Amino acid sequence: MTAEGAAGLIASGSTVGMSGFTGSGYPKAVPMALAARMEAERAAGNSFRLRVWTGASTGPELDGALARADGIEFRLPYNSDPIAREKINRGEMEYFDMHLSQVAPMAWQGFLGPLDTALIEVTGIRPDGALIPSSSVGNNKTWLDRASQVIVEVNRWQNPALEGMHDIYYGTALPPHRVPIPLVRADDRIGEIYLRCDLDKVVAIVETDAPDRNLPFAAPDEAARCIAGHLMEFFHHEVARKRLPPSLLPLQSGVGNIANAVLSGLIDSRFENMTAYTEVIQDGMLDLLTSGKLRIASATAFSLSPDAAASLNANLDRFRNKMILRPQEISNHPELIRRLGCIAMNGLIEADIYGNVNSTHVMGSRIQNGIGGSGDFARNGYVSIFMTPSTAKGGKISAIVPQVSHVDHINQDVQVIVTEQGLADLRGLSPKQRAKVIIENCAHPDYRPALADYFRRAKQGSYGQQTPSLPGEALSWHQRFMDTGSMRS
Repeated sequence: MTAEGAAGLIASGSTVGMSGFTGSGYPKAVPMALAARMEAERAAGNSFRLRVWTGASTGPELDGALARADGIEFRLPYNSDPIAREKINRGEMEYFDMHLSQVAPMAWQGFLGPLDTALIEVTGIRPDGALIPSSSVGNNKTWLDRASQVIVEVNRWQNPALEGMHDIYYGTALPPHRVPIPLVRADDRIGEIYLRCDLDKVVAIVETDAPDRNLPFAAPDEAARCIAGHLMEFFHHEVARKRLPPSLLPLQSGVGNIANAVLSGLIDSRFENMTAYTEVIQDGMLDLLTSGKLRIASATAFSLSPDAAASLNANLDRFRNKMILRPQEISNHPELIRRLGCIAMNGLIEADIYGNVNSTHVMGSRIQNGIGGSGDFARNGYVSIFMTPSTAKGGKISAIVPQVSHVDHINQDVQVIVTEQGLADLRGLSPKQRAKVIIENCAHPDYRPALADYFRRAKQGSYGQQTPSLPGEALSWHQRFMDTGSMRS
């Protein structure tokens, strides 16, 4: 049926589980039709709002359109849409920011409430009714299993060569019936290549021909290249000390220009036969696969620039045996991350001198995006690395602060911090030892004196000496920026 007809089958106030993860594999047509319906209802003086669950971020045809129509009353587990972000921060949309590995288990456990509709994009439908997954898997398996009704968008823009690249594991269960997941290497296949679907629940099939949202990445700047260089030195050091094997351990990387710079740096390194066990396959990983340095990349979705997406679509047959897309409850599974020994590399908004990291909030209360999968990997990875330029806003803000305004990753989960200034290896260091290394190695020279002065006075006036702190003054560091526009003042 048409997208408008399918949208008419979704009731106001219901919960809809939609496909999509970092702008790939999300439904495009039905959300736009829903937004139009919401606008019409609002013009008539009525309210039409939904609870929306996804895998992670989606695209403007979904989050953007529904948020613009004031049609989302509750959202989980991750959002990067600017319109939705403003509504969340104005208190007009409830938002549950979750570890991505926990979404499917919590849905099955019933903690999130009932799921009324699954709205899933696929590449195709087989004669037996099995669904050929799209460019992301995310939580689609769970949505299809849990929903009362199913709407399928079949997107002919997606490359037919995606068929066979997926590994959909159906062996998860709730306690006390859980069993070990039989995955011991990043390239293991333990599931099926198709999504199962109860055909009696399918109420609509909508055909579409629309591209994923693929945003360009800026070329790595000098800071990103320096961060990549520091990490390459660190990896070589760890191999020389026999704490990492010559092929490293499975790589996990967040999304962005710095992450791509690090992955590109590995192309020119002496590391061979590498693997990746991560959330998304991005430009740098495609380059690593093309170079032959990366043997396999396991993820739950793609997150590519337009040029990289076009290149992948044109050459997908070359990559078919080098990439696996899995449900995010497997790609982000804490036990698998711990057992495989992933090298976790993620970004941040700010880190404090003791190694606590804020990934999500500006000034402690304004959400930027969400924690995503960084917590899954940081707490369970073999090495937990956080990367950032030492300053933001043209140097007006220091990314290294006395005390983060919001804590997403406690200092026990943060082992390495890297800026363009240097690398701080925090493993085995006490809080006071960490402070010295972070200030000396990671802080920008313009801010080192103020940070060192704070640390000195905190040791003199702190209630305790394990983690010296002057709470009021530490948080005023942020307020001074709000008042003056520059920490330098």
